[in-house]
Amino acid sequence: MTARDDRLLGWLYDHGVLTTAQIAAALFPSLDFAQRRLRRLTVLRATDRFRPNRAYGGSYPYHYVLDQLGYDHVHAQRGLGRPRRDQARRRKQSLTARPDLPHLLGGNQVFIGLAAHARTYPDTALDRWQPTSAFHEPGVFYRRGGNPQMMVHGPTGLPRPDGAGVWTEHGRSVPFFLEYDTGRERLDILTEKIAKYERLVRLSNWAWPVLFHLPSARREANLHHRLAEVGPQAIIATTTAELRAATGASPAEQVWQLSGFGACRHRLIDLPYTDTAHDAELPNLAEPARAGGRAP
Repeated sequence: MTARDDRLLGWLYDHGVLTTAQIAAALFPSLDFAQRRLRRLTVLRATDRFRPNRAYGGSYPYHYVLDQLGYDHVHAQRGLGRPRRDQARRRKQSLTARPDLPHLLGGNQVFIGLAAHARTYPDTALDRWQPTSAFHEPGVFYRRGGNPQMMVHGPTGLPRPDGAGVWTEHGRSVPFFLEYDTGRERLDILTEKIAKYERLVRLSNWAWPVLFHLPSARREANLHHRLAEVGPQAIIATTTAELRAATGASPAEQVWQLSGFGACRHRLIDLPYTDTAHDAELPNLAEPARAGGRAP
């Protein structure tokens, strides 16, 4: 196993599923090289794969998940106990049956875009990538010496982001939360999510940028209109799939519109944030999650 294999298997362990194109963009110099290595890992039973059917015929590209040897390898690398003998089979069944699989892949794609950017731009790095499962337990946002109320607020009272990470350029880092929006939820649902980030700011006196990746310019404009009415304390930045598709820009580039700062766009590294504890420290469950977090 190479260091690149270790990273891939760790990603699949933490984040569930990635497509061939995502893996190639983030980790390999070419699609052909990626396909050859993925075939080898599949023969070794480190990875497994499936192809979801399209609604109007045909199938999607291969989607990769961990196979049992992959689980054994990750558990050994992270100093965990042996995985269940049927863990890979059960996880694959769960992922192939997920009705929100496009949402999971879309959220993963934002982080893959950052990893792909870092692969081709020196002095940049996706230093952390946390799954949504890292934020499900009560007290996950509590820090030693912080507000005790953070321990009693369960996941329903505080945000449950679709992911979190730390992006670094030339020695400077910015931590962030991600909310990936497919456009199927009412806009009220998005404002309710923002209210939870507002509560986090009030209870902790620190705030990271909350990145809303939206499907269209129209939805982005509607959300900013709502935000202008309430003037949130939380730092909200938005971009759209339409904009990124039209420009070919990665999430690291000048694609983020900050609430309350007009229509200008900002690079990810330039987004403001407040964190009185540490410049790039994730909540107290982040380290265990990185080392062996629960499957999303």
